[in-house]
Amino acid sequence: MAELPLGGFEVVSELGQIAASGQGTVAQRAEAVLEALHRLVPFQAAVIHLLDPDRRAATPVVSRGYGAAVSEFMASPANSEEIELFGLARDRAALRLRDLPVPAERVRVWAEYLWPAGFREGLAVGLFTADGRHLGVLGLNTDTDRHPTEAARDLIGALAPTIAKAVDPTRSIAEMARIVSPARAGILLTRAGNALPLSGLPGHPLLDVGSTVLAVVARQLLGSGGYGSFLCPDGAPDAVRSHVRITLLACPPDAPQYMVAVVLLSPPGDLLGLTDRELEILGLLVEGWPNRRIAAALYIAQRTVAAHIEHILPKLGAPTRTLAAVRALRLGLYVPLPLAVI
Repeated sequence: MAELPLGGFEVVSELGQIAASGQGTVAQRAEAVLEALHRLVPFQAAVIHLLDPDRRAATPVVSRGYGAAVSEFMASPANSEEIELFGLARDRAALRLRDLPVPAERVRVWAEYLWPAGFREGLAVGLFTADGRHLGVLGLNTDTDRHPTEAARDLIGALAPTIAKAVDPTRSIAEMARIVSPARAGILLTRAGNALPLSGLPGHPLLDVGSTVLAVVARQLLGSGGYGSFLCPDGAPDAVRSHVRITLLACPPDAPQYMVAVVLLSPPGDLLGLTDRELEILGLLVEGWPNRRIAAALYIAQRTVAAHIEHILPKLGAPTRTLAAVRALRLGLYVPLPLAVI
């Protein structure tokens, strides 16, 4: 990188503090980032947007100075295609208009929208997290070709990982999730049912797209009020009478719209001496099933179901099956029927 532009050291320090603190909403941190960058590039318009993996389009976190037509195009799949075309979805280098490998008139967002709106130069850089996730793009536009300077371009390119850290919406969600559950794996569930990596946690086969676990999670989100927990057989070939706990947390209101919930996998915790079969029966009690239906689903006699319930009640300290179901639901001490090993 060449020599720092005027005020560069201060901007580096300020962006580092924004990223490290994680304070405020994603939109508030993005606004603070633009305030700092304006001292490097006197832009007339700027945008930080995150990529919506379900729509394959951009979702603006903060946008300044663009008219309705420009903003609408920037949020379209066509703009996302141009982002990929010019390598901003895989290359971390910042680019000005003059740096592009093709003439400006061949860039649709520029020729049809930005130039007619009075902009004469611009800068764009892909935002990537430290673990390689592509979050989105930062864009700045000026009404003069004197800015951004080469030094400003290089510094913003070097600062892109810090900016990505500042606006990464999964950071606060992951921190919240770790407080709730000592998770050893986790994913971010989108509204289309896709599973995205969660900052700081690995994935797990039980949380892969199309898994029965995620189907149960989707069903529970409809009536859980934003939080739920249940047990699932471990599923490992060498697992013997072993379970894992699945916890779901609805994303906060300020999260991007495509983010629905965090799904975490953790140790099961204290099972209060409940057996595998008792945990399965509790899953059906939670659903309000009578003994006859439980017996038919589990291929056992009704008297066997009654005997299991007799053993369940004292373990949960519940005088009735209804209260046992309520406590099992509250404690997450049950296996939903789709996950039961019948």
